[in-house]
Amino acid sequence: MKTKDESAGATIPVRKGGGWYLYAVLPADAERTLTTTGLGGAEVTFVVDGAVMAAVSRVAEGEKLRPERRNLAAHQGVLKALMVDASILPVAFGIVADDEESLRRIMSRNRSVFAQQLAHVKGKVEMGLRVSWDVPNIFEYFVTLHDDLRETRDRIYGARREPTQDDKIELGRLFDRVLNEERESLSERVETALSPIAAELKQNRVRSEREVMNLACLVARDQLEAFEAAVFEAARHFDDSFTFDYNGPWAPHSFVEVELKT
Repeated sequence: MKTKDESAGATIPVRKGGGWYLYAVLPADAERTLTTTGLGGAEVTFVVDGAVMAAVSRVAEGEKLRPERRNLAAHQGVLKALMVDASILPVAFGIVADDEESLRRIMSRNRSVFAQQLAHVKGKVEMGLRVSWDVPNIFEYFVTLHDDLRETRDRIYGARREPTQDDKIELGRLFDRVLNEERESLSERVETALSPIAAELKQNRVRSEREVMNLACLVARDQLEAFEAAVFEAARHFDDSFTFDYNGPWAPHSFVEVELKT
């Protein structure tokens, strides 16, 4: 199992007798109560094992945990409440321990890796930054910038014949190469601007052709204003063909990945 939040699309059935739904692991450095409720309005409680604790709520036997909006919102709501005064290891949606004994066994067997990961994210949160091309037609935009792409387009579509499938494949491959090279160059510029502020940067997969980069940034809480200023400074060096969209703070999903020993 991974603590990284992947919001799986499958429905998770709860086994006989119910179980303990996991939200996060955090330091057991203080007595904690949480007024924010969990999935299905359940009370969130804490199970302590040495220096760490798990934030959990009870789920009933036969309950099916679907990754629908209300459940995902409840899960994220608990993480947000926990983050107010704690560094946390967020657990992926849908992780259920069969009983308290199973939960304590998981915590005990993963005690050292939990401590290591908590030290890594201590005092830090995740910020997201998406940079996209804001142009009417992304292909035509690149044609105006790159002579080789324009010349290939004109050669294929300017001929007195219908372009063949091989012609279209050639043009498509050239466009993909130019697009990815441009992404790499632009991403390097942004990362150079943010690296002095962020403790760690991670490139996530882009979700569309127009997206330049989808960057996850691990940032110390006391550096959030400096991070925002760095984003604006980076954006200042890009023209109106680009949009910058930053968001957060979030639990550090992109920087926590634990293979749980069960």
